[in-house]
This record gives sequence, structure tokens and C-alpha cells, in this order.
Amino acid sequence: MYTTLKEECYEANMQLPKLGLVLFTFGNVSAVDRSRAVFAIKPSGVPYDELKPQDIVICDYDGLIVEGQLRPSSDTKTHALLYKTWEKIGGISHTHSTHAVAWAQAGLDIPIFGTTHADHTHQDIPCAPALTDEMIEGDYEHETGHQIMNAFTEKGLSYSEVEMVLLQNHGPFTWGKTAEKAVYNSAVLEELARMAYLTLQINPDTPRIKDTLRLKHYERKHGKNAYYGQGC
Repeated sequence: MYTTLKEECYEANMQLPKLGLVLFTFGNVSAVDRSRAVFAIKPSGVPYDELKPQDIVICDYDGLIVEGQLRPSSDTKTHALLYKTWEKIGGISHTHSTHAVAWAQAGLDIPIFGTTHADHTHQDIPCAPALTDEMIEGDYEHETGHQIMNAFTEKGLSYSEVEMVLLQNHGPFTWGKTAEKAVYNSAVLEELARMAYLTLQINPDTPRIKDTLRLKHYERKHGKNAYYGQGC
């Protein structure tokens, strides 16, 4: 019944180890079907080399299983809340990639130092604060989604323009119009985190990119008059 959606989710998940973004059973990717108000997600604790398309679990926007024999990812409620609230998202990726996690553990936004960063997003990559004790002891995964959304509200960010976030003490979440784009953003985030780390090792006083250059690079790729690539 959900064969195509499961295949999309499976293929996206299999990119995580290929791109060096996960070890063992770390991480997960989901893909949504807006017409049927369900999403597909990796089952919890299944090694990638054992994962099969039929293992993928289908859930609704409350995180309840619609189809599947295995338990879905422990992060399912986080994905569910983001899909339920941010209606333009088509896929979500969560990894524990090294450099992105290091920034998350430090509790710091990733500064925008250069054009590589600006080509993908025009802001620092935000780090949402650690959850409160009440959030952790309550509906933890659901509250994780709330903490991500709260950070965007407080920082005045658009989830359509900044498709990535860190969660303090935890790690990165990314999203996009498709599951494939969400994984792409996970790989980009890890590289931006690595570049920013190296930049600060070379010069701890490195300033952020100037606004004119920052906006030029973002707008030429994402603005209404974008001219990057071969699109019509």
C-alpha cells in the first residue's frame, strides 16, 4: 500500500552510511506523503546493512503506527510534530555526524564565515537550547520537536530558508522538500560544521562574512532572480 513511500525512505536512509554521517544504527530519515497524511521512517535499532524496504514503518502525524511490523525510530514523535506543524517539509534527516554533534555539545550556533555556508543558508545555523528537566522527564521526543520549533520562533528564522538545526547536547536535524534533500542538507551541515571548526582553529577571531557577499551568494541560488544552475 505504501511501497513507493517506503522505497523513498529506504533509499534516503541508505545514503547516511555511504556519506559517512552515521555509525552502526545511529540516525534516521523519514519521508512524508502529504496526500495521505502519513510518513515513512526507519525502524529503531536496525543496522543499515540489514535494513530492507519492507522494514520501513508508516506512521501518522501523531507518531502512531499505520503499517509495519517493527518499532519505528525512537525519534518518531519529533518527526511527527515537525511534519504536523511545518507543512512544507517533505523529508527529515537526523544524524550524529561528528562535527555537527561537536557544535551541538558545545551549545553554539555555527557562524556563517564564508560563501560555502551562504550558498545554502543566509544565517548562522541555530543551536536550540537543551531541553528543561520537565521536557526530558515528560514526552521527551515530542518536546524535542517543540524545542526545535521554539528556537526558530525566538530567533525569527524561517524553516523554509534555514533547513537545518542543532539541538544542544544532542545533535543535528535537517529537512527539505524531499527525503533526499533532507539527507543532502545533513551532509552540507556536517561539512559546514567542519569548516567552521577549522576556521576558528586557524584564526579564533575570524569575523563573519560581510552582509553584501552573504546575501549575494544566497540570493543568486535561492532568490526570486536566482541564476545558479540550469533551471528554467
